[in-house]
Formats: sequence, C-alpha cells, structure tokens
Amino acid sequence: MDNSIKFNPNPLVQYLKKPASDFNKEDIIEYMEVNDIRMLNFRYVAEDGRLKTLNFMISSRDHLDAVLSAGERVDGSSLFSFMEAGSSDLYVVPRYRTAFLNPFTEVPSLEILCSFYDHKGQALESAPENILRKAINHFRQTTGKNMKFLGELEYYVNSERSSNFPASDQKGYHESEPFAKFEGMRKEALKLIAECGGQIKYGHSEVGTFTNGNEAYEQHEIEFLPTDPEQAADGLIIGKWVLRMLAEKLNVEISFAPKITVGKAGSGLHFHMLVEENGKNLMLDENGLSDISKKVMAGILDVADALTAFGNTIPTSYLRLVPHQEAPTNICWGDRNRSALVRVPLGWTGGVERMIFDANPNQDIKPFDTGSKQTVEFRAPDGSANIHLMIAGLIVAAEHGLKMDNALEVAEKLYVDRNIFKDMPAGGLEQLPASCFESAECLDKKRELFENNSVFPANVITHTIDKLKAFDDKGLSEKLYGKNDALRDLVKQYIHCQ
Repeated sequence: MDNSIKFNPNPLVQYLKKPASDFNKEDIIEYMEVNDIRMLNFRYVAEDGRLKTLNFMISSRDHLDAVLSAGERVDGSSLFSFMEAGSSDLYVVPRYRTAFLNPFTEVPSLEILCSFYDHKGQALESAPENILRKAINHFRQTTGKNMKFLGELEYYVNSERSSNFPASDQKGYHESEPFAKFEGMRKEALKLIAECGGQIKYGHSEVGTFTNGNEAYEQHEIEFLPTDPEQAADGLIIGKWVLRMLAEKLNVEISFAPKITVGKAGSGLHFHMLVEENGKNLMLDENGLSDISKKVMAGILDVADALTAFGNTIPTSYLRLVPHQEAPTNICWGDRNRSALVRVPLGWTGGVERMIFDANPNQDIKPFDTGSKQTVEFRAPDGSANIHLMIAGLIVAAEHGLKMDNALEVAEKLYVDRNIFKDMPAGGLEQLPASCFESAECLDKKRELFENNSVFPANVITHTIDKLKAFDDKGLSEKLYGKNDALRDLVKQYIHCQ
C-alpha cells in the first residue's frame, strides 16, 4: 500500500484506499452506504470567513445521488452583504476531494466543502474560494510554476485559574504538561484536523501565557505542512472549526484574535510559501537563497501595505503590529528575523544536514533532500484574516515580483540583517498601516494590481475598502493609550474574529 495512504488518518482515504484528490461521487455514495451514514452536511465559507452548514437527512440512494450531483440552492444575500436580495439565489456544489467524517456528532455525518455558483452555473466571481482558484490558475499560466502554502494557526485558550503548576508569564514557548494546561486539547485537535483532511506539521505551546484575576490565558500554535493553496486554505478553515468545537466541548474560551491585552504576545496567522516547478522547490539554488525567492519577496514587500486589507481586518489587528513584540511594523525582509515582515526561516544548508549523523553515530542513514523544505514567511496576518483572499493576494504579489524588472534591486534594498531597529537601512523603511482605515487607503491606491486579469473583482475590493474604513479607527492606538477599560471592551468586541 502507498505510504501516503497507509499513514493517512482520514477514514475515507483508509476505506477507499485512494488519496482524497481522487475521490469521486461514487466513492462518497459507497462509503455512506457501507458505513450506514444518513446525514450529509454541506459546508462553505461566506463573507465572515466561518464555515456555514446545510444539513441533509438522506432518505434514499437516489436522494444522495441527486444532492451530490447538483448541489443545492442558498440565499446569497444572507451570506454576502454585497449581494442584493432581489437577485441573490446561489448554488452550493460539493467538491468531492474535501469529504470527511464529522468527529463531533453522535449521529454519523459526512461533511463536504462546497463552491458557490451563480444563476448561470458559472463560478461566483466574488466567492472567496473562486478568487483563490483564479489567482492559482493565473500564476500557473503566466509563470509555468506552482506555489505551495502553509499557515501557522496561533490561538489563546482562556480558562479559570486553578493549578498546582502555574505557567510563567510570557514564557510558554514549547512548555509541557503540567505547566501547559491545554496540551491535551491541542493534541486532540491535531488528531481531529488530520482526520478531517488537514495536513499537519506539528503543534506546540507558544510564548503567550498570563493571568488576569481569576482567569488564565495560554497560547498555542498548530502549523500545517506546505500544500497546494486551496488545500492550505481548507485546512486552516477546518482547523479553526475543530478548535472551536473542542473549546465548546471543554467549556473553555478560545480566541484567534490578534491581541488579548497590551504588553502580552499577540496571535498571528503567518503564511509560509514556496515556488516549485515539476515538483522541485525553487527557493534555493547552488548559491543559497535563489533569485526567485528574492523576486517573490520583492513583490510581496511592494504591496505589503495593501495586503493588510486581507490579513489584518479588525481594529485590534493594529494593536499587535507594534515594535518589540516579535510582530512586524517595517516593510523589509531578513534571515531568521522575527521582527521582519518577510522572514527567511533557518534552512538545512551549509553542512548542517549532517547533524543527524552526529546525533546518531554509526548509523547508516539515507540522506534527505533538506532543500525541499525552504520557504519564505509573511508575518503580518492574524486570525482576523480572510484566509482565501489573503493567500490569493500573496499569489498575486508573488507573480508581481517575478515580473518586476527591478525586483532584485528592491530585495537588496529592503534586506535587514539581525536587529531591524539597530540596523535600519539608510533612508529608513516604510511602515505598515497603523489602522484598518490606513490599510483601506493603501489597498485603494494599489487595487489595480489585484483587479488585473479579473482575479479580484472590483466589487470585492470596493467592499473590502468600505468595510475597513467603516471602523473609523485612524489613530486608535494613541486614543486608547493608558485607557485599560476601553481597551478591554475593544478586545472583547472582536474576541471571536473570522
């Protein structure tokens, strides 16, 4: 049996003995019939970034066949605020490759992610998953290459303060039980996300731990493996859903919000990416970091201020993007530098690939191609990000960088070695926006790049700008300085972001 199937935790993959990418309608019907599953749930991501649900109680094989073949109608105006009620009927159509068994229901239920289609049967131009698909296809057509993405999903668990082993304030990085109270919850999440189709790399506790009166806050992170952009987005959406369901089950609060309180670590949603051709990672060459890597970073940095409109979408996003908090504020890149907007993570180059032989002497170990692991990381986004639009925006920016005549010069100019605040380049660095309002202004100035080639519809860009400006939060950080009660009210208002 193929190892990719043998080790795959998705029950459908195990039963059908084929990768999820090869699932077809007959596979879904067979699995439901043999396993006596009568509940089918359509899932889809609407404007607010959360999974919506349409439940079917299957009454016959013909009924199941009809649902899986034609999808169903939904009210688009209740899912997307920019759609008019007078002409808002949409179709939701299942993508068979996304099917998974619901791990939370008593009645066995099969879940399947869907795409939106309009009254003509065309993919809905403004649907998040279709915008991402258009960005992927255009990148492939114009460059002949593919991109892969992975996300780092950070979150806080808030519970009642009670323990014989209290955690140390802001020193929770890779802490273990019993000091990390919710390691068990995280490990259960890893298992369930993987069973639901997510490609998991690892999980660990994060820096952020603190107490506030009778409440304890503990930060964790789940990181995914690099995969195609659509699967990366699906995995993050499912990951959020699984974690929230576990929190509900355990009667604790979980939040992906960018900031919980001032002076404590915020939660990001960092995106790693790589470019490959014919299955080969192109981020390194014989000299180290490749020109392709530098061009991709140059493109991202050139439109980074506008990208915050997709990745930092609530006022508290900009309470996280402050100096000296391991969150970016300057538009630059660096090696292994967690204050840089784009970071090149530590790679297995320069002979360090031999570490395994030193740690395991006298072992005959087959060398591993560590060059395939290299990525670059965009560190601005947070849990409020519209995941599909954020990844689509990064793909557009990467393509922009590969086409820029001066991309390598831009990359060289914006490189900062080690301490950004001490080693600032001559002339300084541009700053990221400091509010939703400023982010909207930046997107408005650069909207043409995203609207080119019909990747982002104009109405989606306009709606994004209007929504961000409606917060009217320009100068909010200064207004809140020293006003702890007002800050707590603001954090509470946006505690459950996308």
